Amino acid sequence: MWSKIIIMKKILLSAFAVAGFALVSSAQVKMPAPSPTQTVKQEFGVGSIELTCSRPAAKGRKIFGDLVPYNKIWRTGANAATKIVFTEPVEIDGKKIDTGTYVLYTIPDVNSWEIILNKGLKNWGSDGYKESEDVVRFKVASSKMKNNIESFTMEFSNISPTSCALDIKWEKTSVSIPIMANFKDKVQAQLDAAMKTDKKPYWQAAQFYNEYANNLPMALDNITKALGENDKAFWMWIYKAKIQTQMGDKEGALTSSKKSLELATEAKNDDYVKINMDFQKGLK
Repeated sequence: MWSKIIIMKKILLSAFAVAGFALVSSAQVKMPAPSPTQTVKQEFGVGSIELTCSRPAAKGRKIFGDLVPYNKIWRTGANAATKIVFTEPVEIDGKKIDTGTYVLYTIPDVNSWEIILNKGLKNWGSDGYKESEDVVRFKVASSKMKNNIESFTMEFSNISPTSCALDIKWEKTSVSIPIMANFKDKVQAQLDAAMKTDKKPYWQAAQFYNEYANNLPMALDNITKALGENDKAFWMWIYKAKIQTQMGDKEGALTSSKKSLELATEAKNDDYVKINMDFQKGLK
């Protein structure tokens, strides 16, 4: 009887030991990624650009012309190919790029790189790449940097409402990809529709025609109408003054700026007081 109990205990202990070993052996240990993934989102124009790439490190290796061969298609990073998402149409190398997700391939060379936007979203790295799926392909000059960049880096720079650059940097090599916003038609359509409503966007229209549509008469007309609805808006009075200056009406610009200065002083807005004083000095 006791011998059977002892045997059963040994069997149970063995079973627990095996189960415990199985749990330990199947447990996953999370290790740092050698080429960590980075996602960067940049507001641009009236939409945004989102970039996802893996960032390998140099680790003492020669990069371009060695680890990354010249004149061969490259995933532009590590692991999965770099992807870029445009929420609004943009213009790259003079070509309209529709809203959507693309793969960013490159072909590095000594003095220039080929930049490729491609539709092969299911590709792993450069495997499966097809030239027939290219959306745009063009060359940009590469440049040498003084400082060494250890980790592969992609970042946006020189950002304005109408343009930006996507910079690629690694080791001591840098390239810059110009991107242009393509939003004028969309904003124009929105303004046209809004002007048919009871609440007309005169202030936004003045900014659009002045800064993006290069139509100063329309800008002046809309800023004047905006001030007709809110004549205490000192920020709009100085904006009108700047439009008048561009149109060669310095006398009208001075009158508008004086009104802005008066209202800004009453509102105790030191920033606009200074803006107007500097503006008036510039008219003399």
